Amino acid sequence: MIRPFAPSHPAYLRVVRTSAWYDLVVTAGFATPWTYALVHDALSELGDATGLGTLPALDPIEILYANLMGSVVVVWALLRIINPLPAHGLFDGIARTLFAAWQAYAVAHGAPRWLWLFFVAEVAFGVVQLVPWWRARRTDRLDPYARRGGGPRRPSGPGGAGDVTGRRQPRGAAHTDRGTRRDVGSLRLGGVTGGRCAHVGE
Repeated sequence: MIRPFAPSHPAYLRVVRTSAWYDLVVTAGFATPWTYALVHDALSELGDATGLGTLPALDPIEILYANLMGSVVVVWALLRIINPLPAHGLFDGIARTLFAAWQAYAVAHGAPRWLWLFFVAEVAFGVVQLVPWWRARRTDRLDPYARRGGGPRRPSGPGGAGDVTGRRQPRGAAHTDRGTRRDVGSLRLGGVTGGRCAHVGE
């Protein structure tokens, strides 16, 4: 049985797709020079109104890096929306860990404090996508047999792996069955021996 919220569980893929929608909404405006100019002005006005800091004036290098980031993230988001896979959640979680680290570094060196809002979102999506992988790896280490796709080991023989009915037989049933097979074997042997004697007598 698949554990709830394991990387192979459908609920995990819904998280991967949700994080992709978040990325698409937040970073789509960074993908072109014209939309980034609007986003830049809006963020600066928000930071000025709340006292959390404003962005520096636009310059070609800043626009270039913003467009590169926006283009890559939009394509990555579309991939996870159209065809989400467990591995996408793993790598997205790693990427969000890096994003959160650089955002914290930027704020510590004077960047607008409203970056903390994006930092919280990066950490939250990173945790919910990486923790299931960590748990699955921990389970595999504790139970190597489970990693090979097996379940709990069952003894062979009656009532075990060799019993297709899945029901345990009574204690004396196995002995009775072996005794019956011996009796049948004796009868067959006796029949063959009797037949040979009769042939010799003729």
